[in-house]
Amino acid sequence: MEFIDYYKTLGVAKTATNEEVKKAYRNLARKLHPDLNPNDKEALKKFQQLNEANEVLSDPEKRKKYDQYGENWKHGEEYEKTKRSQQSNGPYSDVHNNSGDFNGEDFSEYFESMFGRKEGRSQSKFRGQDYHSELKITLKEAYTTHQQTFNINGKNIRITVLAGVEDGQTIKLNGYGAKGVNGGPDGDLYINFSIINATSFKRTGNDLHTTLDIDLFTAVLGGEIILETLSGKIKLNVNPETQNGTRIRLKGKGFPIHKNETQFGDLYITYNIKIPTYLSDKQKELFTELSKLSK
Repeated sequence: MEFIDYYKTLGVAKTATNEEVKKAYRNLARKLHPDLNPNDKEALKKFQQLNEANEVLSDPEKRKKYDQYGENWKHGEEYEKTKRSQQSNGPYSDVHNNSGDFNGEDFSEYFESMFGRKEGRSQSKFRGQDYHSELKITLKEAYTTHQQTFNINGKNIRITVLAGVEDGQTIKLNGYGAKGVNGGPDGDLYINFSIINATSFKRTGNDLHTTLDIDLFTAVLGGEIILETLSGKIKLNVNPETQNGTRIRLKGKGFPIHKNETQFGDLYITYNIKIPTYLSDKQKELFTELSKLSK
């Protein structure tokens, strides 16, 4: 990717704190995310530049190099090594300023002479920059192995999402980052999963938790009820005289274990007994009789 002013991209000053950098990134990422700007190539480009800027400025070591060397920050260490090893031979006198320090312009001139832009110099290879992307999927999608296609830097990438992937989990795709310099290896692509849960189930590790309403009569007399799960409908047998708040466990009916989808966590169900309302006179009479019998 072409060089960009990371501070300008995030809209922060060079003196911005790490928290200010993170806050600026979060605000802009929400506005520029590809999911909110489908088929908008300019928004996609800005989102990629935003991720690039955040990767560098949120990392103290990378930010220090960027502040010192500008667009050539990735090659700063190579520059320092070469400078130390050759300093006794005096090859730096033509780029050294009066103060004894190297500025960005000096370094650029030195970089061109050292890394192959002038005749007679060897070209050093450098690894390409890593890319970072967020992939949003639903809880139900995370329940099964499936394929997802998304766009990074104008390239469509198709990946297989394994069942059981967790919210916040990151995977790495080797070689899908920026191109290497002078034949160096390409960078990698890191994909962070954001799982959206619009179901009645709460996921805790590989277990699922839910609350299920049952009517008073089923709770008292027992009976069968149907529960819609992520894998389909299941039939539950409710024991007579079930108390409100009773929790049952269905072994192996929870979430699939990542990279071992033949095994599952458990499903925990808490019963919530619904008290009948809008009783008829006859129903009230019967409840009254029951009340007298219970005494």
